[in-house]
Amino acid sequence: DDGALPDGAVGVESHVPGNVWQLVAQPGQTVTAGDTLVIVESMKMELAITAPVDGVLSEYRCQPGRPVQAGQVVAVLRAA
Repeated sequence: DDGALPDGAVGVESHVPGNVWQLVAQPGQTVTAGDTLVIVESMKMELAITAPVDGVLSEYRCQPGRPVQAGQVVAVLRAA
């Protein structure tokens, strides 16, 4: 779902197209900027998508085994 972000939320985008391999953090978990949230498999490489800011993982907008596009919001954080 690429719907609007809630007020104060930060969207975390995939930098590359590929397939979601793993969701690392759990919704509700506090994360620090640089923490890995999602691992995407693209061109036979595993690439980490990291938190751009400190915050709490609000939700994922992707699922393991499903494709994502470059620029697609894959997770939503509530900034700390």
